[in-house]
Amino acid sequence: MSGFVEIEAVTRRFGGLTAVDSVSGRIEEGELVGLIGPNGAGKTTLFNVMTGFTPPSSGSVRFRGSTISGLAPWRVARLGVGRTFQNLRIFPNMTVFDNVSVGAIGRHGHRVTEALLRGAGARARSTAIAGASWSALHRTGLADQADELAANLSYGKRKYLEIARALATSPALLVLDEPAAGLNDSETAELARFIQDLNRGGITVLLVEHDMALVMGICRRVMVLASGRKIADAPPDAVKADPAVIEAYLGVEA
Repeated sequence: MSGFVEIEAVTRRFGGLTAVDSVSGRIEEGELVGLIGPNGAGKTTLFNVMTGFTPPSSGSVRFRGSTISGLAPWRVARLGVGRTFQNLRIFPNMTVFDNVSVGAIGRHGHRVTEALLRGAGARARSTAIAGASWSALHRTGLADQADELAANLSYGKRKYLEIARALATSPALLVLDEPAAGLNDSETAELARFIQDLNRGGITVLLVEHDMALVMGICRRVMVLASGRKIADAPPDAVKADPAVIEAYLGVEA
């Protein structure tokens, strides 16, 4: 029986550098899984392979039984995989609502000829896009700022804006790339509760994060990469006690 997400011997090379080296793993529907590792471990590269931004050199990623590795990012998103980015990718001169609607348009599609003719199909798509956008805005607490320029949001709110855009794609799997980067302790605690609420609401979450307290506090299982290879895959307490993980983070002597 196939899993919700199956990563099978994924390798990604950039010239002579092997960023991800034969990584395999599974994510079951409903899980909240962490992905950690030192800088340069290959975490973001693996995310990019999973979401269509980088094709694998070898291996494959399957989602709900279908191979998604090598597909264009918009195709992966339409299949139900949403993501955020390590570096914020918002449109500062667009409103909060319009930023989020970009995600909804990617999910529901937009046909220029339909829009020009203003037919029933165009109206149905517009309704679906608006509904998905407002739902994501309410879920992230940004509905009251829908008409605000994205450039005017605080850094913390911009983080939620990017998550809202991902949610507007109606993902079954949400891939979060360092969402707590740059947040203070109280903002991180609020984010932790928010991610848990999303997961309890039915969204499977894969979280890559340098904030170890956040990962260990909310994830049921943690995968660890080091030098492009997976060195651990276990519940948080087991990962924290794993000698290979300690060595990867602290060095042999420590």
